[in-house]
Amino acid sequence: MNEEHLARLSLNQETIKQWSLPELAEGCVKAGIGQVGLWRAPVQAYGVERTARLLADAGLTVTSLCRGGFLTALDPGDRAAALDDNRRAIDEAAALSTDTLVLVSGGLPPGSRDLYGARERVADALAELAPYAARRGVRLAIEPLHPMFASDRCVVSTLAQALDLAERFPAEQVGVVVDTYHVWWDDRAPAQIARAGAGGRIHSFQLADWITPLPAGVLLGRGQLGDGSVDFRALRAEVEAAGFDGPIEVEIFNEMLWARDGAEVLAEVAQRFVQHAC
Repeated sequence: MNEEHLARLSLNQETIKQWSLPELAEGCVKAGIGQVGLWRAPVQAYGVERTARLLADAGLTVTSLCRGGFLTALDPGDRAAALDDNRRAIDEAAALSTDTLVLVSGGLPPGSRDLYGARERVADALAELAPYAARRGVRLAIEPLHPMFASDRCVVSTLAQALDLAERFPAEQVGVVVDTYHVWWDDRAPAQIARAGAGGRIHSFQLADWITPLPAGVLLGRGQLGDGSVDFRALRAEVEAAGFDGPIEVEIFNEMLWARDGAEVLAEVAQRFVQHAC
């Protein structure tokens, strides 16, 4: 397999969730993968500083930390708690030497149907968090999620909505995530990718396929590259034409992958990445 093709590949930790952090580090080194995306819960369980040492000793670069966000609460106490948690997430990202914290905005509060108001509360939170993140050397990356998540997980459903929020702040503080699983269906995505690139706001590019029928519990419906409907080469070409030349994370939540041998899954991810995204 062409090592040059794999140089851009970053393995998101959740793709091989069955691996511990030491197994992740060892497996990536053996496979020649030099970059990883991390999630807060397993990092916290292992220890943030301990994780940082483990990955540095293995020569691995952390391309992003997921996730901050969930900033739509109406209750003042809940909002304050969310801001505190996001400051901790920023501190964790800085400790892990990654400059990108992925934000999932949060869904509608119980009993609310006000999408616009929820998005404005995200903007209010960003106004508090972005300067703090900048002082820590961390960029906030707003990830729009497919509209099926709008009610309970993410009121930001399109790149256009994400950019409308991000563009209120300096590009070095707030940008967006282009995740193929969430934007592949949107005929406005190419124009919005170009818009994001022109403003220097593509902070992360993530790959997963869209497979149907979706399994029960759509959160775990991401497919292995090449198993579904996404044109990865076309989306990669659009992102790179917009000026993005950073790491490309493969982030797949799929219980069938989690039930398999991790080394086998990683070998398949690398092969599919070269076959479908290079």
